Parts: sequence; structure tokens; C-alpha cells
Amino acid sequence: MMDVSFKEIKLLEKNKKARDTQGLFITEGIKLFCEAPKEQIVMVCTTKAFAAEHPDIISRIPENAGRLLDISEERFAGLSDTQSPQGILTVLKKMKFDQESVLAKENPLFLILENLQDPGNAGTILRTAEAAGADAVFLTEGSVDFYNPKTIRSTMGSIYRVPHFYVADMTSLLSLMMVRDVLSYAAYLGAEAPYTAGDYRKGTVFFIGNESRGLSENLANQADRLIRIPMAGRVESLNAAMAAGILMYEAARQRRDGG
Repeated sequence: MMDVSFKEIKLLEKNKKARDTQGLFITEGIKLFCEAPKEQIVMVCTTKAFAAEHPDIISRIPENAGRLLDISEERFAGLSDTQSPQGILTVLKKMKFDQESVLAKENPLFLILENLQDPGNAGTILRTAEAAGADAVFLTEGSVDFYNPKTIRSTMGSIYRVPHFYVADMTSLLSLMMVRDVLSYAAYLGAEAPYTAGDYRKGTVFFIGNESRGLSENLANQADRLIRIPMAGRVESLNAAMAAGILMYEAARQRRDGG
């Protein structure tokens, strides 16, 4: 059993370095506790009132996890990262996924996020990736931390199930994908081909760029195809999560309908 102090919990919420060093992260709320893999749970903290009102939830805490079930409402509010805390907070070990087995999948659907910075975008993309049947999400180093509490909330539990990886050497990753016949498509404002012109029924990876700057020329130049999402009116670009969702669901549609 491992206990985590109040000070450590606050650090894990606020500090990426602390999360990286300890290999831990924080979730809040009933849904994220109930969906968490039991083997990942390190400690559960609740208010006294929550523990009294939800004995069914308390009974689901793994025996080997630490418990702190009598925190006052005021003290819990000091720990919480939300405006209206539900009264339950979970400390978990970071998720670990096997990149080799993910890359070995037949006709996979991947996303590569380059220098994404918004926690809400990152979490929404991971959630949408699960809904659309994507196999993994890759992020360049320097992108937002997937274990940021705001990102975690936006994933609505997908953080536990969708493989995600930070990549130091993108060129090497793309080489591995290429030998496995995974075609890369860059969402690029200057592209001539609309996204509907691509064939995403076989191995596919989409590149999504930074919210304000889009894809770098370097990464765009490494794509097999450049594609764009047509936009009417005076709109210059779409939200990164929206663009990723459109592309993933087009891939899902083609795979479901046969083209």
C-alpha cells in the first residue's frame, strides 16, 4: 500500500515534472474512478460525506490501495482542481502501452499531434479517437501533457484505454510506419486535395498541427499526402480537435462502408 501526502497530491495536480518523476497522476470524480483499471489505483481520497453517501463506490477501492476517506469539505476543496468537486479523488500510476504491438496492428488508424498545447483539445482528441476506433495517438515532445488534470477530464476515461505515446524522433516513427504500409496524410491549409479524396481503408496516420501555427513545414513535407478540410465563409482554420474528429470519422466511415 502506498500513501500520498496532501502536498504530493497538489504537486501532482500542478506540476508535470512531479507527475513524470513519480509516474503518477490524479483524476477526480466518480466516473474516472469507476473506469480506472484497478491495478493502476494507488490511493483514493474522499470527503467524509462522500464516503457515507456512496458505500457502493467505497467498496470498489482495491484492497492494496491507500485510503483517506474522512477529508473535510474545506480541505478537499483545497485539493480539488474543479469548481464543483464531487468529493472523490484518485491517485493512479501512469498508463503504459506497448508501442511495438500497436504499430504491428493490421490496417491501423493513428494520429500524430505536433506541438499541441491546449489541454482540452488533447483530451477531446483522445476521446474522439476512441469513439472513431483509432488505434493510438502520438504526440511530439513539447506538446501538452496528457496527464494534465484538464486533459484527463476532457478524455472522459479514454485516457485509460487509448494508447498514447510521446515521440522524440518523429522521423524514425514514420519510417516504422512506412515499412508497415501506413500512409500518412497531413491536414494542411495549403493543400489542394480535399480530405474526402483520400483512401483511409488501409493503414493510415493523420498529422494534426499546433492550434495557432498549424503543421510545421518539416512534418508536412514528410507526409505521403497533403489534404485540407474545405471551409466556407471567412473561416481560416478549424479547432484542432474538430479537424481531428472530421478526419477520424471519415476514416471510420470508409472502413465501415467499404469506401
